[in-house]
Amino acid sequence: MSEINKRIFTSFFLLLIIFFSFLNYKIFTVFLFILSFITLCELNNIFKKIYKKKLLFQSMSIFFSILYISYFTLTIILFLSEKFIIDKFMILFLLIICISTDIGGYVFGKLIGGKKLTTISPNKTYSGSLGSFFLSLIVGYLFYQIQNNLILININIFIFIILISLMSQIGDLLISFLKRKAEIKDTGSILPGHGGILDRIDGILLAVPIGLILINVYS
Repeated sequence: MSEINKRIFTSFFLLLIIFFSFLNYKIFTVFLFILSFITLCELNNIFKKIYKKKLLFQSMSIFFSILYISYFTLTIILFLSEKFIIDKFMILFLLIICISTDIGGYVFGKLIGGKKLTTISPNKTYSGSLGSFFLSLIVGYLFYQIQNNLILININIFIFIILISLMSQIGDLLISFLKRKAEIKDTGSILPGHGGILDRIDGILLAVPIGLILINVYS
């Protein structure tokens, strides 16, 4: 199976799992904890490669990893605990912004190229970053218009989408920086054609909790 076919097959499989998990709060909670555990393992493996035999730094990094992943997991669980049927559309809205940010960065970066955004991740370009904002604004706004009776935010929707897209890009750069320090391409191999779970949700880890906090403040 070619690399592109692997990516397509894996993406389709992931979409099915996400769709199934959103059917029920208990199923979603189990899925979220499994996802968080695998992500935590991958993040800890990165720090082990970075610090190798430096046990003190490894211990500190494990503590940081637990805090970071717990912040992501608990924020979502607390947000969804009371009105899952309605609030899951908020999560979907944030996920769509993050996924559009990722796709926009990849497509525009490949098609246009240009000046590198940062040495942290050599594949990231200014055109890709602008493409991330552009696609997330279009797709995010369309989803918002379709579900505006369920997505109640008392803040300019374009500002909100740009903020979430920015946080997603920063989260992506953070993990890219750690992978570069660890001298690895992917955080794992659990997803054929994609790498590890962390490779796919690096931006989501930072952006979704911040988005939920903003929704709580401005709803």
